[in-house]
Amino acid sequence: MSLLFRNARAGIGGPLTAFAISAGRVVAPGDTTPDEIVDLQGATVLPGLVDAHVHSVQWAQNRRRTDLSAATSAAHAVSLILPAVRPGEPTMGFGFRDAFWADEMHKDLLPGEHPFVLVSNDLHTAWFNQAALSLIGRGDHPTGVLLEGDCFRGLAALPPPPAEQVDAWVTEATTAAAARGVTGVIDFEYADNVTDWQRRRTDVRVACSIPRDRLAAAIADGLRTGMEIGDLLRVGPVKMFVDGSLNTRTAYCADPYPGTTSRGLLELPPDELLGTMRLAGENGIHPAVHAIGDDAVTIALDAFHALGCPGRIEHAQLVSREDFPRFALDGLVAGVQPAHQPDDREVADVQWPGRTDRAYAFADLLAAGATIEIGSDAPVSPLDPWDGIASAVTRTDDDRPAWHPEQAISLETALAAAAGGRTGVQVGSPADLVIVGDMSDLRNPEILGTMLAGRWTYKNGV
Repeated sequence: MSLLFRNARAGIGGPLTAFAISAGRVVAPGDTTPDEIVDLQGATVLPGLVDAHVHSVQWAQNRRRTDLSAATSAAHAVSLILPAVRPGEPTMGFGFRDAFWADEMHKDLLPGEHPFVLVSNDLHTAWFNQAALSLIGRGDHPTGVLLEGDCFRGLAALPPPPAEQVDAWVTEATTAAAARGVTGVIDFEYADNVTDWQRRRTDVRVACSIPRDRLAAAIADGLRTGMEIGDLLRVGPVKMFVDGSLNTRTAYCADPYPGTTSRGLLELPPDELLGTMRLAGENGIHPAVHAIGDDAVTIALDAFHALGCPGRIEHAQLVSREDFPRFALDGLVAGVQPAHQPDDREVADVQWPGRTDRAYAFADLLAAGATIEIGSDAPVSPLDPWDGIASAVTRTDDDRPAWHPEQAISLETALAAAAGGRTGVQVGSPADLVIVGDMSDLRNPEILGTMLAGRWTYKNGV
């Protein structure tokens, strides 16, 4: 099917123009005989949005979990989760932030006969009760509070719903994402994403990451980053962790957390990181390195500069001043999540005192020559790039004053970073597009339509 769009604005504030879609690509108006002519009446056409960091299954499941974001203490979280019991399956909660809690989590705070699992907003802490620990063969765990890699492994070990049910939930979630203008994602789920996505229907393009513990198998299978593995699917990077997170106080930093001697958690020592990245790079698989604290970012940058391989540093939330210019490395992408900044600002002020001028420092990264791509880290933030775009531009998400407004970036820059680097609608480019009407509310613009490879994945008023 071919289409001709009239009275379209290609880009923010662009002049009215016309262009056509044929064989899944943008073409000049005279290069095809259209099956349909669409008058956009001045609506803006942008490159389709790409969420550069999602956890697809966790996001899909989170849409069905009890919201714990309002919990002000461990006891309060318990009171929120208890009414949500569903017989025959673990009761799951998500979204608590324990950085300011006065009490401590413990398995015994939750009833022991029914499985309960509560997951923190940053995904780096999972709180299991005794019944849930028994489900994963960890009944002897002293507290039920699993951190970092222990958390990821514990969640992965829970008895899963039937695969067809999970796939249906993921498909539903990607369809909802298409309604927000999303045409692509990088999926960092802790799973065999390459296999899982090949049996799913999707309304977005998916880059399927490889968890570090599956790297050897991926190499044996001949997988390479960028390799097409099915309609709309390709192999993504291999994910590895240098450190933890800010809210869990495990981000690995140059300075101790206030009132402690801890600088966070070093998940992957430099030599081991370098060896894993070298193995991946030599086999055509790009590394994606999770690094949040400034010392973790330094370690990741050291490895990339030593190897010269393409890849990604995920999060880069706190960066040492001397490290900003080191992001200007060919093939290196900083995958950032601007929606985290309004959520984390109070915690950052307390846990990173005197250093927040270089936290979530998107303007300084760009000024130093970095390439940035915007993701959500869903379910940490909603799978909705407009949330990240608005936060990057305004440095707030409510009536609070902008936090370090000197780190705000322009709307045009944010849109490109949320579109995989695409800066406009150009002849010859894939017809992955989003059509936007009223943009006065940048966090909730009027999405009129989303197109993937020239077919509608969402249509509302065009």
